[in-house]
Parts: sequence; structure tokens; C-alpha cells
Amino acid sequence: MTTEAPRGPGGPSGPGGPPRFGGGGGGGGGGRPGGRPSGPGGPGGRPRGRFVRRRKVCAFCVEKVTHIDYKEIDKIRRFVSERAKIEPRRRTGVCAKHQRALRSAIQRARQIALVPFVAYHAHSAGIRR
Repeated sequence: MTTEAPRGPGGPSGPGGPPRFGGGGGGGGGGRPGGRPSGPGGPGGRPRGRFVRRRKVCAFCVEKVTHIDYKEIDKIRRFVSERAKIEPRRRTGVCAKHQRALRSAIQRARQIALVPFVAYHAHSAGIRR
């Protein structure tokens, strides 16, 4: 016969031991559930002010480009994703004026097959059923 104490609501660790799962503990008292203190970063967890995101500048404005040529594939390819989609402004940092011109240049280059409409898919080149 064993002399093991009956298990209560605290689970296998017992009511006096650490909690079974990550939540609930009271130590630290930072106002966060789980007992971890807030820290200098507030509720997010990371300290603020360490990394300041630099605003992206338009590559065409820096070079003072007046016209985006659809025949310059090297420039255009930088603004097309690997899935052959036009990258958004928030990702490339291009201004609205040049984004519109870039879109037109990409569409013209697609029309004469300099830039693909869709990404190349290796499995689609196989045998059709």
C-alpha cells in the first residue's frame, strides 16, 4: 500500500508546488498574467526606442528619373516579385508618382514578353493529362 497524498486541484505537483501550466503564478507582480513583469517595453515585451525604422526613399526620385523605360528589364525586375507580381509601395519605397509609371512600364514589358505575366512553375512544364 502506498502512502501517497491525494491529488487536489493543483494537479500532480500539488497545491504547494509550481503551477502546472505557464499561467497564473503570482510572483513579480508587473500586472501581466503569468506573473512576468512588464519591463521597459510596456506590454509588448521588447524595449522601445532601440530600433527606429528609417523611411524608405524612392529610388527613382534619388536618381532624378523622369521616365521609366519598359526596355530596362534590370530596373523593372527589382520591383517584380518571384511570383511575377508587382511589389507594393510599402515594400519597395517608391513614391506614388513613380509607382504609377513603374506599373505602366511593367505592363508594357509584359505585353512584349520581356517580363512574365506569371511565375514559371516547374511542374506545369511536364506532361498534361
